[in-house]
Amino acid sequence: MLEALLRELDLQRDYLEGAELNSIYLGGGTPSLLEIGELNQLFDKISKLHKIHPNAEITLEANPDDLSAEKLSDLKNYSPVNRLSIGIQSFFESDLKWMNRAHNTLQAHTCLENSLKAGFNNLTIDLIFGAPTTSDEQWAENLRIAFQYDIPHLSCYGLTVEEGTALGHFVNKGKQAPPDELQASRQFGYLMDASELAGYVQYEISNYAKAGHQAVHNSNYWKGVPYLGVGPSAHSYNGKSRQWNLANNALYIKSLETNKLPFETETLTPEQTYNEYVMTGLRTIWGVSEEKLLHMGAHFLRHFEQSIRPFMHSDEVLQEAGTYRLTKAGRYIADRVASDCFID
Repeated sequence: MLEALLRELDLQRDYLEGAELNSIYLGGGTPSLLEIGELNQLFDKISKLHKIHPNAEITLEANPDDLSAEKLSDLKNYSPVNRLSIGIQSFFESDLKWMNRAHNTLQAHTCLENSLKAGFNNLTIDLIFGAPTTSDEQWAENLRIAFQYDIPHLSCYGLTVEEGTALGHFVNKGKQAPPDELQASRQFGYLMDASELAGYVQYEISNYAKAGHQAVHNSNYWKGVPYLGVGPSAHSYNGKSRQWNLANNALYIKSLETNKLPFETETLTPEQTYNEYVMTGLRTIWGVSEEKLLHMGAHFLRHFEQSIRPFMHSDEVLQEAGTYRLTKAGRYIADRVASDCFID
């Protein structure tokens, strides 16, 4: 797999047309399983093929059970990683068991304590609300613990049921009740209020950051900055088209062994570009700009202004200085607002 990744980096060297990189993100699986020497092979290859900004954000995604004190020390001292994204999900055993996570409550706490001791102050953790095992009291305690550790960035997601997953199967078979929408809405509201009081800015529906800690990588994605994804299932975007790699590991490796890039691609239509901008823009504090819509075409601006009007009348969208943003009330229905503004 490592050899295939290195080969794909070579073959995709011109995809970003020489643009300087201000973020590198190793995720989409469990890259923390790689040894320091293996991680550095990837970083060395990237640095040979691309110009990297001196203050680039370099994030490693990890599970709590992979982050031993020794591993953290090695990452800090012998790799360029300067940010960790840790999949905590919950600090409660009942939640972790229901989610079928490999780590336990003790490991959730220990990995954070060891990360901070190792000098990783730039941390983000994932938390999930709306699970049947997550009472309002437990959700409030999860946030209190995160605040107590002074974690500078939080990614908090409501439980969703996706086809093809174990949870999706159980819900379809009636073995598990679907998520309680009222519970999820209640816990989302508490999240917005509590995080604001704790000094976080909700700069995207699911992402909360203290000053200076908004994720560069995530922000680039929401702002439509081109990016290159390498590895099975990885997606790339160059401003005009999207491409995605094969999801099958064995077929991905086999293809790269013959120097073939294993991806499919689509060129975005003007309507798709508009829809994506509206979808991502409304989810963020940067909102949707009249100027950018007009640049896409006057008819796109007219359509958006007409479609967004009902949500402005209900105080779910605010217009200010040519930019449309969701209010706190609008964040509960972000997907609906966006979809009502789409062009089919």
